[in-house]
Amino acid sequence: MNEPTTGRKDGKGMSRGAAALLLATLSAWLPARLAAQTGDTVPAGYGTLKRDDIVVRFSTGQLEIQVLPLDEQVIRLLAPDTYKSLRRLIDQRQAQIDTLAERAGVTNPTLVMVTFYGLIPQARFTPEDLDITSRGQLFRPDGILALSPTWNAQQLDARQQAVAIYLFDPGITFREALTVSYEGLTNDSWTNALRTLDQERARVGARARSKPNP
Repeated sequence: MNEPTTGRKDGKGMSRGAAALLLATLSAWLPARLAAQTGDTVPAGYGTLKRDDIVVRFSTGQLEIQVLPLDEQVIRLLAPDTYKSLRRLIDQRQAQIDTLAERAGVTNPTLVMVTFYGLIPQARFTPEDLDITSRGQLFRPDGILALSPTWNAQQLDARQQAVAIYLFDPGITFREALTVSYEGLTNDSWTNALRTLDQERARVGARARSKPNP
């Protein structure tokens, strides 16, 4: 009697049927894993959040500091116009970002938009003094890409602002609590934003299932 082909063993003792099942499982798992790494697990175009919903904001008395993660998993939860604006900004500045990252020896840097806003005349700021602590590790900026002509002066009048994109090592995660520090001040309000992001992430998934291709 001939042995059924589905029960035949390969050279390592695995049946062909089991090998086929393993291959099918891996074929389904690998694309999903890659999607999770690139941010594709959050579909674009379905978010409703505003920047103020997730920005980390605190004051030194002379300055207001605003920190907005540019991580794809975060900005895809913003309203479509806001997401497109930030995505366009990153794309337009990508060559400069790549140059800064190469100089710093960083691959796939974490990008954060930082805004210093003057509260009093002649308010001075020190860009390099802003740090992020994530998972117990302190991250200092590896590069700073100025977006405002006022940045280099490092001094602002009241109601004047200076904006830049900061490059950090890729070890920062925005799916957990973190703290932002500047000149001895520490802010952990990202914890509150996490709840908002998790709720919106669930709503985005529901919208994507009910209204594909916005």
